[in-house]
Amino acid sequence: MSTYLCSQVVLKIIKHYQEEGQGNEVVQGVLLGLVVDDRLEITNCFPFPQHTEDDADFDEVQYQMEMMRSLRHVNIDHLHVGWYQSTYYGSFVTRALLDSQFSYQHAIEESVVLIYDPIKTAQGSLSLKAYRLTPKLMEVCKEKDFSPEALKKANIAYENMFEEVPIVIKNSYLINVMLWELEKKSAVADRHELLSLASSNHLGKSLQLLMDRVDEMSQDIVKYNTYLRNVSKQQQQKHQYQQRRQQENLQRQSRGEAPLPEEDINKLFKPPQPPARMESLLIAGQINTYCQNIKEFNAQNLGKLFMAQALQDYNN
Repeated sequence: MSTYLCSQVVLKIIKHYQEEGQGNEVVQGVLLGLVVDDRLEITNCFPFPQHTEDDADFDEVQYQMEMMRSLRHVNIDHLHVGWYQSTYYGSFVTRALLDSQFSYQHAIEESVVLIYDPIKTAQGSLSLKAYRLTPKLMEVCKEKDFSPEALKKANIAYENMFEEVPIVIKNSYLINVMLWELEKKSAVADRHELLSLASSNHLGKSLQLLMDRVDEMSQDIVKYNTYLRNVSKQQQQKHQYQQRRQQENLQRQSRGEAPLPEEDINKLFKPPQPPARMESLLIAGQINTYCQNIKEFNAQNLGKLFMAQALQDYNN
């Protein structure tokens, strides 16, 4: 399945962030369009307004209904086909995103979430990706069982939680003509600016966020190891209890006495509650995203360094 994206949707998302996005705050909105055969066509969108805790009277559902009713009156595609969200240095793999995308995808199977990275885009390369939950993860979310056994049975790992959907950005014929005219008139003032290295602040911030997630993963591993130790300790206690009962029954039998009544051992030794593992998977997925971003950042800078060195050697 592929996603066709109208260029005006891209511009609206960028404009929304420039007007309301500040620092690490994210902006979100609704994607509208049509499902045609095996492709999803996103033709329009509208933003969620920023509101604070003081805006107690704001009803988000009512706002969406009014917007879609207004779009229907002017004959604009009004089918809900997903939503979009900005990201701060690639930080988007969260439980909130998982729950929201599950709700959209449960209602309309083809729904996607568009992740817009304004920091990468500001460096000269549009960063806009579409994601969906994999069928395996959808089944797990429907069951709402995130125990270690359930995730292991479903064969869920951070690599197969989300699937990226290819995006094709399309323009109308009039927009293509306008872009062609602008391309003829525009000229690059200094072509060597294309070889300028990206700011090291991006790398430093990405590494800091990566270390924070690694710390969270370390704490989660400690909690899970504690659970495993408690399970092992309880198994030993159950085994020792059963052996004592067996020996005592043998002694009573040798004395001609009736054996002890059977007891429900699970009531005596209640198994410890296993910790939910979904947060661990999300943290692992976010760590993988940070690593990929750092890899792309370094690859681009290394490529520019080699090109700059080759140009310098050529000029000399």
